[in-house]
Amino acid sequence: MRTHALLVSALAVWIAGCSPRPDGRSGSWDPGAAAVYLDQRQDWWVRWPGSARDHATFCISCHTVLPYALGRAQLDGPLDGRPASPQESRLRADVVKRVRLWNQTLPYYTDQRNGRPKSVQSRGTEAVLNALILVSEDARTGRLSPDTKSALEHMWETQELTGDSSGAWAWLDFDLQPWETRDAQYFGAAMAALAVGTAPENYRSTATIQGPLQRLTAYLDRNYDAQPLHQRLALLWAASSLPQLIAPARRQAIIDAAFRAQHADGGWSLYALAPSYRRFARILRLWSDGYATGFVTFVLERAGVPRGDPRLQRGLSWLVHHQQPEGFWPAYSINQRMSWTTPKGRFMSDAATAYAVLALTQGSVEPVPALRQARR
Repeated sequence: MRTHALLVSALAVWIAGCSPRPDGRSGSWDPGAAAVYLDQRQDWWVRWPGSARDHATFCISCHTVLPYALGRAQLDGPLDGRPASPQESRLRADVVKRVRLWNQTLPYYTDQRNGRPKSVQSRGTEAVLNALILVSEDARTGRLSPDTKSALEHMWETQELTGDSSGAWAWLDFDLQPWETRDAQYFGAAMAALAVGTAPENYRSTATIQGPLQRLTAYLDRNYDAQPLHQRLALLWAASSLPQLIAPARRQAIIDAAFRAQHADGGWSLYALAPSYRRFARILRLWSDGYATGFVTFVLERAGVPRGDPRLQRGLSWLVHHQQPEGFWPAYSINQRMSWTTPKGRFMSDAATAYAVLALTQGSVEPVPALRQARR
Protein backbone atom coordinates (compact mmCIF):
# COMPACT_ATOMS: atom_id res chain seq x y z
CA MET A 1 0.00 0.00 0.00
CA ARG A 2 2.89 2.30 0.77
CA THR A 3 4.37 1.72 -2.69
CA HIS A 4 0.98 2.22 -4.31
CA ALA A 5 0.49 5.53 -2.48
CA LEU A 6 3.96 6.63 -3.55
CA LEU A 7 3.24 5.87 -7.19
CA VAL A 8 -0.07 7.69 -7.06
CA SER A 9 1.56 10.71 -5.42
CA ALA A 10 4.36 10.83 -7.97
CA LEU A 11 1.90 10.44 -10.84
CA ALA A 12 -0.16 13.31 -9.46
CA VAL A 13 2.95 15.51 -9.39
CA TRP A 14 3.67 14.68 -13.01
CA ILE A 15 0.10 15.23 -14.21
CA ALA A 16 -0.31 18.51 -12.33
CA GLY A 17 3.09 20.02 -12.81
CA CYS A 18 4.83 18.42 -15.75
CA SER A 19 2.11 18.32 -18.36
CA PRO A 20 1.71 21.06 -20.96
CA ARG A 21 -0.16 24.07 -19.62
CA PRO A 22 -3.93 24.00 -19.92
CA ASP A 23 -4.54 27.45 -21.40
CA GLY A 24 -4.35 26.33 -25.00
CA ARG A 25 -1.45 28.62 -25.98
CA SER A 26 1.48 26.75 -27.50
CA GLY A 27 3.62 29.30 -29.32
CA SER A 28 4.66 31.85 -26.72
CA TRP A 29 5.37 32.48 -23.10
CA ASP A 30 4.24 35.32 -20.88
CA PRO A 31 7.06 37.46 -19.41
CA GLY A 32 4.57 39.70 -17.58
CA ALA A 33 2.97 36.77 -15.77
CA ALA A 34 6.41 35.45 -14.83
CA ALA A 35 7.34 38.84 -13.37
CA VAL A 36 4.13 38.99 -11.33
CA TYR A 37 4.71 35.50 -9.95
CA LEU A 38 8.33 36.22 -9.01
CA ASP A 39 7.43 39.51 -7.33
CA GLN A 40 4.60 37.89 -5.37
CA ARG A 41 6.87 35.13 -4.16
CA GLN A 42 9.53 37.64 -3.14
CA ASP A 43 6.87 39.51 -1.17
CA TRP A 44 5.86 36.29 0.54
CA TRP A 45 9.47 35.42 1.39
CA VAL A 46 10.09 38.80 3.02
CA ARG A 47 6.94 38.43 5.15
CA TRP A 48 7.51 34.78 6.06
CA PRO A 49 8.72 34.50 9.67
CA GLY A 50 11.05 31.67 8.69
CA SER A 51 13.19 34.01 6.59
CA ALA A 52 13.47 36.80 9.18
CA ARG A 53 16.90 37.59 10.60
CA ASP A 54 18.31 40.16 13.00
CA HIS A 55 18.47 43.91 12.27
CA ALA A 56 15.18 43.57 10.36
CA THR A 57 16.81 41.67 7.49
CA PHE A 58 16.03 38.36 5.78
CA CYS A 59 18.19 35.49 4.61
CA ILE A 60 19.12 35.00 0.97
CA SER A 61 17.93 31.56 -0.09
CA CYS A 62 19.32 29.63 -3.05
CA HIS A 63 15.83 28.50 -4.09
CA THR A 64 13.83 31.75 -4.00
CA VAL A 65 15.94 34.87 -3.46
CA LEU A 66 19.14 34.24 -5.42
CA PRO A 67 17.29 33.05 -8.56
CA TYR A 68 14.94 36.01 -8.17
CA ALA A 69 17.85 38.46 -8.04
CA LEU A 70 19.38 37.00 -11.20
CA GLY A 71 16.24 36.29 -13.21
CA ARG A 72 13.85 39.12 -12.37
CA ALA A 73 16.24 41.76 -13.69
CA GLN A 74 15.98 40.20 -17.14
CA LEU A 75 12.35 41.29 -17.26
CA ASP A 76 12.73 44.93 -16.16
CA GLY A 77 13.50 46.79 -19.37
CA PRO A 78 11.53 44.66 -21.82
CA LEU A 79 8.31 45.06 -19.82
CA ASP A 80 7.35 48.47 -21.19
CA GLY A 81 10.73 49.90 -20.22
CA ARG A 82 9.95 49.71 -16.52
CA PRO A 83 12.73 50.20 -13.94
CA ALA A 84 13.51 47.73 -11.20
CA SER A 85 10.49 46.53 -9.26
CA PRO A 86 9.96 47.58 -5.63
CA GLN A 87 10.75 44.00 -4.62
CA GLU A 88 14.13 44.15 -6.39
CA SER A 89 14.95 47.47 -4.73
CA ARG A 90 14.02 46.07 -1.33
CA LEU A 91 16.20 43.01 -1.91
CA ARG A 92 19.19 45.13 -2.85
CA ALA A 93 18.66 47.34 0.19
CA ASP A 94 18.59 44.27 2.44
CA VAL A 95 21.81 42.88 0.97
CA VAL A 96 23.53 46.25 1.24
CA LYS A 97 22.40 46.57 4.85
CA ARG A 98 23.92 43.23 5.80
CA VAL A 99 27.12 44.06 3.94
CA ARG A 100 27.46 47.34 5.81
CA LEU A 101 26.63 45.65 9.14
CA TRP A 102 28.77 42.59 8.41
CA ASN A 103 30.47 42.60 11.82
CA GLN A 104 27.24 43.33 13.68
CA THR A 105 24.69 40.96 12.16
CA LEU A 106 24.35 37.37 13.32
CA PRO A 107 24.97 34.50 10.89
CA TYR A 108 21.87 33.16 9.16
CA TYR A 109 22.13 30.08 11.37
CA THR A 110 24.18 29.94 14.56
CA ASP A 111 26.04 27.19 16.36
CA GLN A 112 24.07 27.95 19.50
CA ARG A 113 20.68 27.31 17.88
CA ASN A 114 21.52 24.99 15.00
CA GLY A 115 24.70 23.17 16.04
CA ARG A 116 28.25 23.40 14.78
CA PRO A 117 29.47 24.39 12.25
CA LYS A 118 26.39 26.33 11.13
CA SER A 119 27.81 29.77 12.02
CA VAL A 120 30.82 29.45 9.74
CA GLN A 121 28.75 27.76 7.03
CA SER A 122 26.27 30.62 7.15
CA ARG A 123 28.98 33.26 6.87
CA GLY A 124 30.62 31.58 3.90
CA THR A 125 27.32 31.10 2.09
CA GLU A 126 26.13 34.63 2.74
CA ALA A 127 29.43 36.20 1.71
CA VAL A 128 29.31 34.51 -1.70
CA LEU A 129 25.63 35.22 -2.34
CA ASN A 130 25.89 38.87 -1.29
CA ALA A 131 28.80 39.39 -3.65
CA LEU A 132 27.11 37.64 -6.57
CA ILE A 133 23.87 39.60 -6.22
CA LEU A 134 25.57 43.00 -6.02
CA VAL A 135 28.08 42.18 -8.75
CA SER A 136 25.27 41.10 -11.09
CA GLU A 137 23.57 44.45 -10.60
CA ASP A 138 26.79 46.42 -11.08
CA ALA A 139 27.53 44.53 -14.27
CA ARG A 140 24.57 46.33 -15.85
CA THR A 141 26.09 49.73 -15.05
CA GLY A 142 29.70 48.81 -15.71
CA ARG A 143 30.86 50.20 -12.36
CA LEU A 144 31.65 48.54 -9.04
CA SER A 145 29.89 50.30 -6.20
CA PRO A 146 31.59 50.75 -2.79
CA ASP A 147 29.12 48.28 -1.27
CA THR A 148 29.92 45.67 -3.91
CA LYS A 149 33.63 46.12 -3.25
CA SER A 150 32.96 45.53 0.44
CA ALA A 151 30.93 42.41 -0.35
CA LEU A 152 33.78 41.05 -2.47
CA GLU A 153 36.23 41.75 0.35
CA HIS A 154 34.00 39.82 2.77
CA MET A 155 33.90 36.97 0.28
CA TRP A 156 37.66 36.65 0.12
CA GLU A 157 38.00 37.07 3.88
CA THR A 158 35.83 33.99 4.44
CA GLN A 159 37.56 31.78 1.87
CA GLU A 160 38.92 28.51 3.29
CA LEU A 161 42.73 28.47 3.34
CA THR A 162 43.64 24.96 4.51
CA GLY A 163 42.58 21.36 4.16
CA ASP A 164 40.52 19.70 1.46
CA SER A 165 38.29 22.78 1.20
CA SER A 166 41.14 25.20 0.59
CA GLY A 167 39.99 27.70 -2.04
CA ALA A 168 36.26 27.16 -1.37
CA TRP A 169 33.85 28.48 1.23
CA ALA A 170 32.14 26.79 4.16
CA TRP A 171 28.64 26.12 2.82
CA LEU A 172 25.31 25.42 4.47
CA ASP A 173 24.59 21.70 4.65
CA PHE A 174 21.11 20.59 5.65
CA ASP A 175 21.20 17.45 3.48
CA LEU A 176 18.92 19.12 0.95
CA GLN A 177 19.62 18.74 -2.76
CA PRO A 178 20.79 20.51 -4.81
CA TRP A 179 22.02 23.62 -2.91
CA GLU A 180 22.43 22.63 0.73
CA THR A 181 24.36 19.38 0.79
CA ARG A 182 27.97 18.44 1.35
CA ASP A 183 28.77 18.58 -2.36
CA ALA A 184 26.98 21.94 -2.66
CA GLN A 185 30.21 23.50 -1.39
CA TYR A 186 31.33 23.08 -4.99
CA PHE A 187 28.27 24.96 -6.18
CA GLY A 188 29.15 27.79 -3.78
CA ALA A 189 32.71 27.94 -5.08
CA ALA A 190 31.41 28.08 -8.65
CA MET A 191 29.11 30.97 -7.68
CA ALA A 192 32.09 32.81 -6.18
CA ALA A 193 33.95 32.31 -9.46
CA LEU A 194 30.89 33.55 -11.34
CA ALA A 195 30.91 36.70 -9.20
CA VAL A 196 34.57 37.32 -10.05
CA GLY A 197 34.01 36.79 -13.75
CA THR A 198 30.87 38.94 -13.81
CA ALA A 199 32.32 41.88 -11.88
CA PRO A 200 32.92 44.94 -14.10
CA GLU A 201 36.04 47.13 -14.30
CA ASN A 202 38.20 44.07 -15.06
CA TYR A 203 37.97 43.04 -11.42
CA ARG A 204 39.36 39.58 -12.22
CA SER A 205 42.76 41.18 -12.91
CA THR A 206 42.99 42.96 -9.56
CA ALA A 207 46.44 42.21 -8.14
CA THR A 208 45.27 41.51 -4.58
CA ILE A 209 42.88 38.72 -5.57
CA GLN A 210 45.24 36.69 -7.75
CA GLY A 211 46.35 34.40 -4.92
CA PRO A 212 42.79 33.72 -3.66
CA LEU A 213 41.58 33.28 -7.23
CA GLN A 214 44.28 30.70 -7.90
CA ARG A 215 43.22 28.80 -4.77
CA LEU A 216 39.62 28.89 -5.98
CA THR A 217 40.57 27.64 -9.45
CA ALA A 218 42.67 24.85 -7.94
CA TYR A 219 39.78 23.76 -5.69
CA LEU A 220 37.35 23.60 -8.61
CA ASP A 221 39.83 21.56 -10.62
CA ARG A 222 40.85 18.98 -8.03
CA ASN A 223 37.29 18.32 -6.81
CA TYR A 224 35.68 18.12 -10.23
CA ASP A 225 35.62 14.34 -10.60
CA ALA A 226 33.55 13.84 -7.43
CA GLN A 227 30.73 16.20 -8.49
CA PRO A 228 27.23 15.33 -9.70
CA LEU A 229 26.10 16.85 -12.96
CA HIS A 230 24.32 19.77 -11.25
CA GLN A 231 27.54 21.06 -9.70
CA ARG A 232 29.50 20.49 -12.91
CA LEU A 233 26.92 22.61 -14.70
CA ALA A 234 27.46 25.32 -12.08
CA LEU A 235 31.15 25.22 -13.01
CA LEU A 236 30.25 25.48 -16.69
CA TRP A 237 28.11 28.52 -15.88
CA ALA A 238 30.96 30.18 -14.01
CA ALA A 239 33.36 29.40 -16.84
CA SER A 240 31.13 31.31 -19.25
CA SER A 241 32.36 34.44 -17.45
CA LEU A 242 35.77 33.13 -16.36
CA PRO A 243 37.01 30.79 -19.13
CA GLN A 244 40.24 29.91 -17.34
CA LEU A 245 38.29 27.65 -14.98
CA ILE A 246 38.03 24.69 -17.37
CA ALA A 247 39.84 23.35 -20.40
CA PRO A 248 37.90 23.00 -23.67
CA ALA A 249 37.75 19.20 -23.36
CA ARG A 250 36.16 19.37 -19.89
CA ARG A 251 33.76 22.04 -21.08
CA GLN A 252 32.61 19.82 -23.94
CA ALA A 253 32.35 16.81 -21.61
CA ILE A 254 29.87 18.68 -19.39
CA ILE A 255 27.81 19.75 -22.40
CA ASP A 256 27.73 16.19 -23.73
CA ALA A 257 26.73 14.81 -20.32
CA ALA A 258 23.91 17.34 -20.07
CA PHE A 259 22.49 16.37 -23.45
CA ARG A 260 22.75 12.66 -22.60
CA ALA A 261 20.53 13.34 -19.59
CA GLN A 262 17.88 15.07 -21.71
CA HIS A 263 14.48 13.39 -21.87
CA ALA A 264 12.64 12.59 -25.07
CA ASP A 265 10.20 15.44 -24.40
CA GLY A 266 13.10 17.94 -24.44
CA GLY A 267 13.30 18.52 -20.69
CA TRP A 268 15.46 17.35 -17.81
CA SER A 269 14.76 15.95 -14.34
CA LEU A 270 16.46 17.21 -11.19
CA TYR A 271 17.07 13.63 -10.07
CA ALA A 272 19.35 13.13 -13.08
CA LEU A 273 21.39 16.20 -12.11
CA ALA A 274 21.57 15.63 -8.36
CA PRO A 275 20.63 12.04 -7.48
CA SER A 276 18.78 11.61 -4.21
CA TYR A 277 19.03 8.60 -1.89
CA ARG A 278 15.40 9.12 -0.88
CA ARG A 279 13.28 6.30 -2.24
CA PHE A 280 10.26 8.40 -3.16
CA ALA A 281 12.38 10.58 -5.46
CA ARG A 282 13.54 7.77 -7.71
CA ILE A 283 10.36 7.58 -9.71
CA LEU A 284 10.56 11.33 -10.35
CA ARG A 285 13.67 10.78 -12.47
CA LEU A 286 11.35 9.66 -15.25
CA TRP A 287 9.75 13.07 -15.78
CA SER A 288 11.06 16.49 -16.70
CA ASP A 289 10.67 19.39 -14.31
CA GLY A 290 10.86 23.15 -14.59
CA TYR A 291 13.94 23.74 -12.45
CA ALA A 292 16.19 21.18 -14.12
CA THR A 293 15.06 22.18 -17.61
CA GLY A 294 15.41 25.90 -16.98
CA PHE A 295 18.80 25.56 -15.28
CA VAL A 296 20.34 23.22 -17.85
CA THR A 297 19.02 25.15 -20.84
CA PHE A 298 20.23 28.46 -19.44
CA VAL A 299 23.70 27.12 -18.63
CA LEU A 300 24.07 25.51 -22.06
CA GLU A 301 23.19 28.81 -23.69
CA ARG A 302 25.73 30.62 -21.52
CA ALA A 303 28.30 28.00 -22.50
CA GLY A 304 27.87 28.94 -26.14
CA VAL A 305 25.61 26.16 -27.42
CA PRO A 306 23.86 27.83 -30.38
CA ARG A 307 20.14 28.45 -30.08
CA GLY A 308 19.76 26.67 -33.39
CA ASP A 309 21.00 23.39 -31.91
CA PRO A 310 17.97 21.05 -32.18
CA ARG A 311 18.57 19.65 -28.69
CA LEU A 312 18.63 23.09 -27.15
CA GLN A 313 15.56 24.06 -29.14
CA ARG A 314 13.72 21.10 -27.65
CA GLY A 315 14.62 22.34 -24.18
CA LEU A 316 13.37 25.83 -24.97
CA SER A 317 10.21 24.36 -26.47
CA TRP A 318 9.59 22.39 -23.27
CA LEU A 319 9.82 25.63 -21.29
CA VAL A 320 7.47 27.46 -23.65
CA HIS A 321 4.89 24.71 -23.35
CA HIS A 322 5.02 24.34 -19.57
CA GLN A 323 4.60 27.83 -18.15
CA GLN A 324 1.43 27.80 -16.08
CA PRO A 325 -1.32 30.44 -16.48
CA GLU A 326 -0.22 31.99 -13.15
CA GLY A 327 3.20 32.65 -14.69
CA PHE A 328 5.35 30.02 -13.00
CA TRP A 329 7.05 26.81 -14.04
CA PRO A 330 6.30 23.93 -11.67
CA ALA A 331 9.04 21.85 -10.12
CA TYR A 332 9.20 19.38 -7.26
CA SER A 333 11.46 18.68 -4.31
CA ILE A 334 13.52 15.49 -4.27
CA ASN A 335 14.03 15.95 -0.53
CA GLN A 336 10.47 16.01 0.84
CA ARG A 337 7.05 15.12 -0.51
CA MET A 338 5.38 18.51 -0.70
CA SER A 339 2.65 19.87 -2.92
CA TRP A 340 3.85 22.69 -5.14
CA THR A 341 0.55 24.44 -4.42
CA THR A 342 1.64 25.28 -0.84
CA PRO A 343 3.84 28.31 -0.01
CA LYS A 344 6.85 26.21 1.05
CA GLY A 345 6.13 23.68 -1.68
CA ARG A 346 6.67 26.47 -4.20
CA PHE A 347 10.38 26.84 -3.37
CA MET A 348 11.47 24.68 -6.30
CA SER A 349 8.99 26.41 -8.59
CA ASP A 350 10.49 29.75 -7.57
CA ALA A 351 13.88 28.62 -8.79
CA ALA A 352 12.35 26.98 -11.85
CA THR A 353 10.62 30.19 -12.87
CA ALA A 354 13.70 32.36 -12.50
CA TYR A 355 15.93 29.99 -14.47
CA ALA A 356 13.28 29.50 -17.14
CA VAL A 357 13.18 33.29 -17.54
CA LEU A 358 16.98 33.36 -17.77
CA ALA A 359 16.93 30.64 -20.43
CA LEU A 360 14.15 32.21 -22.48
CA THR A 361 15.64 35.72 -22.39
CA GLN A 362 19.17 34.87 -23.49
CA GLY A 363 19.71 37.16 -26.45
CA SER A 364 16.05 38.19 -26.61
CA VAL A 365 12.99 38.42 -24.42
CA GLU A 366 10.66 37.88 -27.32
CA PRO A 367 8.47 34.78 -27.03
CA VAL A 368 10.34 31.75 -28.27
CA PRO A 369 8.90 30.01 -31.35
CA ALA A 370 7.21 26.79 -30.33
CA LEU A 371 8.33 23.51 -31.80
CA ARG A 372 6.34 20.35 -32.02
CA GLN A 373 6.65 18.83 -28.59
CA ALA A 374 8.05 15.34 -28.32
CA ARG A 375 6.33 13.18 -25.75
CA ARG A 376 7.84 10.46 -23.66
